[in-house]
Amino acid sequence: MNNDQFRSGFVSIIGRPNVGKSTFLNRVIGQKIAIMSDKAQTTRNKVQGVYTTDSSQIVFIDTPGIHKPKSKLGDFMVKAAQTTLREVDLILFMVNVDQGIGKGDKYIIEWLKSTKNPVFLVLNKIDQVHPEDLLPLISQYKELYDFAEIVPISALEGSNVSTLLDQVTDYMEEGPQYYPSDQVTDHPERFIVSEFIREKVLHLTREEVPHSIAVYIDSMERRGDGNTVYVAATVIVERSSQKGIIIGKQGSMLKEIGKRARKDIEAMLGSKVYLELFVKVQKDWRNKNILLNDFGYRDEDY
Repeated sequence: MNNDQFRSGFVSIIGRPNVGKSTFLNRVIGQKIAIMSDKAQTTRNKVQGVYTTDSSQIVFIDTPGIHKPKSKLGDFMVKAAQTTLREVDLILFMVNVDQGIGKGDKYIIEWLKSTKNPVFLVLNKIDQVHPEDLLPLISQYKELYDFAEIVPISALEGSNVSTLLDQVTDYMEEGPQYYPSDQVTDHPERFIVSEFIREKVLHLTREEVPHSIAVYIDSMERRGDGNTVYVAATVIVERSSQKGIIIGKQGSMLKEIGKRARKDIEAMLGSKVYLELFVKVQKDWRNKNILLNDFGYRDEDY
């Protein structure tokens, strides 16, 4: 292939929950588009990040962590991850080297056996282990699957990420530029704003609360001189007790969620943001198709 040709393609990032997929995507894109948290199932939808250079454009798809679903929302998340295997040109299977091979990794490898696309094994979090510990782990993975490439990285520190990007680009074929050079995601601003709010709830609450919430953007508009964006959003919970936790004593928790989310939203939009948050109870919304659709978890594509 002529090196002067423009290359493009789609790359899926799959793996168990909490292996660093969103951290990697944000590192590659150079700004925050995927939310991050140490809680499982942080990513619920497929989040697309667009990486463009003078000679290539790669659309990375960050997928929900693969797990055993316990609700219709869980089914949606696993299906969202599975479908990307058919839609992409290359798959990055990311693992956490600090954890060793788990049942979840073996489960994903069984999935991978049905794909004809090249699969890279990406060993993330190498900053947390001694280099000598990597070799036995690589040998174990090699016995389970014939990976096209094996690349150790630290998404958090950026180590070896540029090498991985070069290798991914080498596997892309000649193709068009799908998105403008300055576009970093295909998601509408409303989606990212709702995700930023949900991320703050994940950071500030514990136990069952994080998995029980959804965020719905009621309205988002520029007013006055156009320099201020007014956002009204509703945090959906499943029980009244959770509503109390989200609001907090004299509204203190909701205020803190809003303060932290506003900073991220302002950084993304480059505008002053006025954010108004509400909390509403919708019992068992994670198992009701009509509510899942309302909150952006639409199944019709799969």
